[in-house]
Amino acid sequence: MAWDTEGTKRRLLEAAVQEFAERGPDGARVAAIATRAGINKERIYQYFGDKRGLFEAVLTDQLGQLAAASPLAADEAGNLAEYAGHVFDYHRTHPHLLRLLHWEGLVSANGELPAETARAAHYADKVAALAEAQRAGSLPDDVAPGYLLYAVAALAAWWFAAPQVVRMILGADADDHEARRTALVTMVRRLEIRGDSA
Repeated sequence: MAWDTEGTKRRLLEAAVQEFAERGPDGARVAAIATRAGINKERIYQYFGDKRGLFEAVLTDQLGQLAAASPLAADEAGNLAEYAGHVFDYHRTHPHLLRLLHWEGLVSANGELPAETARAAHYADKVAALAEAQRAGSLPDDVAPGYLLYAVAALAAWWFAAPQVVRMILGADADDHEARRTALVTMVRRLEIRGDSA
């Protein structure tokens, strides 16, 4: 019977997501990941080299899933509010991704990041789409497109990055995801309004 290499890799990646999100790349245990996956830990070394290689593979895989779930092409860039809503929805159902990014920031500081060139190119494509929407007049151009993308990403994600702050500010409304999403879309929609038409 042939070994299902891709299936094994997928199970290891899925098991590693939770372990890395909970403990970070330094605190995560290879044995715990293997146990969660139901696979011998030697497969981790065989497929990913070491624990750091597995963390990088997990992060790259998770970011790829976010990119696929929330595309921002040039013909959609004028509807930034809809994009923000998609990013919000993704983080709501995948809260581990922000934890992985926080861990990456903590352990990488100013070092090289996993798939940094490809990731930067992905963001550059989104910035270019926003720039095109600005040139076409479907978005205001008073904020540079890179800053605009970053602001929208931060607005969409921060709800899940710091839930304790949400709870302190919103109190009883902190768990009302629909109200949070509606507020986000409304705020980003205001970013789409040209100053001369307000």
